[in-house]
Order: sequence, then structure tokens, then C-alpha cells
Amino acid sequence: MPHWIPPVPVSSASQPYSFACESTKTRWPKILTGIVDELSKLNHQLSSSDKEEDKDKVKEGKELIEKMSGLIYEIKTDKPLKPLEDTGYPHDHAVYNEELARQEGKTWFTASWLFAECYLYRLLRSFFSLSTHFTSFDPFSSQKLSTWRSSSTSVVQLSSTLNELVEKGRVEDKGELRRDWRIMMETMLWGNATDLSLLTSLTHEQIQELQSVERGREYTLRDDLEKAWEHVKDSKDERFDIVLDNSGFELFTDLVLADFLITLTPFARKVVIHPKLIPWFVSDVLPHDFEILFSTLSDPLFFPSLSSSDQQELETLVTRWKGYVESGQFELSVPRSLQMGEGSGNKSVELAEFWTSPYPFSDLPLVAPELLEEFKKSKLVIFKGDLNYRKLVSDAWWEPSGSFEDALGPLGGKINLLSLRTLKADTVVGLSPGKAEELDEKEGKGTWRVNGKYAVVSFAGRENE
Repeated sequence: MPHWIPPVPVSSASQPYSFACESTKTRWPKILTGIVDELSKLNHQLSSSDKEEDKDKVKEGKELIEKMSGLIYEIKTDKPLKPLEDTGYPHDHAVYNEELARQEGKTWFTASWLFAECYLYRLLRSFFSLSTHFTSFDPFSSQKLSTWRSSSTSVVQLSSTLNELVEKGRVEDKGELRRDWRIMMETMLWGNATDLSLLTSLTHEQIQELQSVERGREYTLRDDLEKAWEHVKDSKDERFDIVLDNSGFELFTDLVLADFLITLTPFARKVVIHPKLIPWFVSDVLPHDFEILFSTLSDPLFFPSLSSSDQQELETLVTRWKGYVESGQFELSVPRSLQMGEGSGNKSVELAEFWTSPYPFSDLPLVAPELLEEFKKSKLVIFKGDLNYRKLVSDAWWEPSGSFEDALGPLGGKINLLSLRTLKADTVVGLSPGKAEELDEKEGKGTWRVNGKYAVVSFAGRENE
């Protein structure tokens, strides 16, 4: 597997007291136990059925539970990583196996954290892909749906605000547009706080608190929104791209921004959004999550606490969005109807496989040149969330006050990119000198890097533009 090698160590669970170590020891087994619980509930529901197909499904469910239990044991006892089987789709098992050969003898704790975590979710997919009855099963769907339902207050507030702005019409005053741009981007930034791989135990009230943008700019440790504004302020009818992270409320805020760009600014003629192809890092967006969001916004029973006027706000919003989907102004990078296991031979699907590969984005120019060419067509590629940030900077232990542009490696200068990230992992770069030390003193060493309380907004421009 091609690699740009960062000049600093990469994150690994072998590093004591790191978040990588904590995740491998505690968080991953908890996530896998959650899948066991989901399968057990499904088996219980089917256990009284006399249908032969249901009996077969229960048997296969038990076999999958055994695989999950075995995987938990292998992680906890730090066993070597095993080659992936060929499941037919996605066609990337060879990529993982090539890297495993390069890292011969690496275990769950000694492999790089980025590779091991991607490998974990790719391995999970292989379990279901090789089954008969669970090939399209998303083991995280109920968690995603439950958390999305908890977002009703924030959803209505944003819908009402956006609908009111749309009624007023396109903003012509540059000063007002600049202000609205910042507000929208901050909403998008803090929408990333709801990451189910970290926050599954939160209460309804805690989720709503995380989804508020009222934490203020003092919590944004690097703020390049002004640089990004200078880049886009004179744009007209351009393409924008969003590399998605979490489903539910965060996907909702992504579409709010897309709506803002198309409806209220002269900047965009279309917004292309990029989901994952398989269940990934618990809450990442799949194509069917896009459809689920639309259907739940239109369903008065999904948010039962809403008033009829609240529901009308959502209906107004989703009707406009459906129109943008039909016109191509909102464009999913892969077919909207795509199901897991489909898409062989489809060029857009082949390009999208990069998002579930183990590659850091520094390798994008070499291993996914066609995807890079697509991004070169975009005025701005917005990367959402913690995993995308980790991949942008190769999940390495950069000096916090070092250069974000340098940390991009070979990707630096190739495209115009903006990373919006709330901090949930150790790696961070591009802060002002002394800021990391100040936060270590104030919050406890390293705590501020992983608790989702702080954020970084990082812009890097394309060379010769």
C-alpha cells in the first residue's frame, strides 16, 4: 500500500494513556457488545416463528454473535490481525491484506490506530457480507435512529430559522452574507458533536446541549472561517463538496448548509455530498441514511412532541430539499437507491470505496487520482468530523503548533479544503504557540483533545489559485 510517511510517530494503542489505547481496550469491545445486543433482540423477536426462513435467520444470528464474542476476545487479548476474506464487495480486501503483510505480526495494540480502527469496521462488514440473511444489515441503525429522534428541538429551531431566511430572499449585502456564512458554518461544526461511537450513553438533554452552537468561539482553537470566506466570497455558480461524517442531526446540518449555499448565496450551483458505502464508525452516513432523514422529517409520528406548526416547518424544508435532489442541486456522489453489496462496475461507487479504505488522505493523489480530479472541480471541499481530520493529518502526533498545511503531506496544495472538526482524538495541529500547554494546565493533560468540547476549523488552499 503506498504511503507518505509522516516525520512524527502515528497514533497507536501501544502508547499508554493515549485515546487510541483507551478506545482499543474499552470503546471497541463496548461497540461490539452493542451489536451482540442488537442481534440478540432480533433473534428473540424471531424465536417464536415457525417459518423455516426465520429459523435459519436465528441460527445465523447466533453464529454472528459467536463471531462478535470471538472478536471481542481477540481485541482484549491483543491477538495479531488476520487477513480479510474476499466477500465480493467492496473490492478492497486486498488493500487491507497488503497492508497487513507490510505490518507483519502487528496486533490490535501495535498496529497504527487508524489502520486498526478501519480494519475493525471492514472486518465487521465481512462478517455480514458472508452471511445469507444479514447481507444488508446495518448493526447501528437503531442507535442512529434513536439519537436522531432526540434532536427534535434543535431540528425545529434550525428549520424555522432557515425557512425565515428563505422567505426574505437571497442576501445581497456582503457584510450580512459574511455574518450568515459564519453562523451556518458554526452550526455545521458543532453539529459534529453528536458522534455515536463516543456518545451513545448520553441523555436526551445532553444530546441537545451538545447540538447547541452557544458554546462560543472561545472553544474553537483554530478558526480559519475568515480565510475560507475570503476564498468563496466572490464565487458564483460553483460546485461545493461535503465529505460526510455522522448521520442524523449532523447530516441535517450538512443539508442546512447546502440549502443556504444554493438558496441564499450566489456561490453554489450544486452541492455534492459523499457518504460511506458500508456501516462505518457506528454513526457515519450511508446512502439509505439520506433517504431515512427525508422520510422522518415528513413523518408526523417520528417527532411526536412537535406541534402542527413545527411539523409544517419541517415539511416546508424537506419539500424544498426534495426539489433540489430532483434538480441535481443536491447530489449524492453515489446512487441514492444503493444498497450494501451493490454497485459493482459503477464508477461513482468505485471512487467512493476510498472512504472505507485504510488510506490516510495524504495517499489520495496516488491511490485515488480520479477522485482527486473530481475534487479539483470544486470551489471548496468540506471535510466533516474527527475521522476525516485524522485521515487528513495521517493520525500522527504532530507538534500542536505545527503547520496544518505541512501535515496534509502530498494532498497539500492539491485542492481547496476546509476541515470542520470537534476534537475527539489526540492528534491536532495548527494551534497558536503555547495553546496546547495552556489547555493541558486548565483541563488536565490531553483531556481537551478527546472530549468533544473544543474544535478546530482548518482551511488550506490550492496552489497557484
